[in-house]
Amino acid sequence: MRSRYSAFAMEKSDYLLATWHRDYRPQSLELAADTRWTALSILSTEQGDAVGRVHFVATFCEAGEWLQLEEKSRFEKDGQRWYYLAGEADFRPFSPGRNDPCPCGSDKKWKKCCGR
Repeated sequence: MRSRYSAFAMEKSDYLLATWHRDYRPQSLELAADTRWTALSILSTEQGDAVGRVHFVATFCEAGEWLQLEEKSRFEKDGQRWYYLAGEADFRPFSPGRNDPCPCGSDKKWKKCCGR
């Protein structure tokens, strides 16, 4: 999961497609150039012999709007490699408290940075 998050952050669509299960993989994947991924929190994981699940929250900014993606993802192991199947995704607005650190990584408070 972390490698797929990193691929989203680094706009590596080839890697994302390569790690997507062949039965669920789209023909192509166009990533939004104005999306900046800033944080990933893994909430839980479950791993069986051939099936795994990851529940995570990812924070990102897209077109000046801060959002969070919460997803419960399913993976399947084929040989020695895990492949993404699908997930139940929920997007929601993200707004930290005024005195919380800004999610952009500036080390400033939200109110003095992106929360203006």
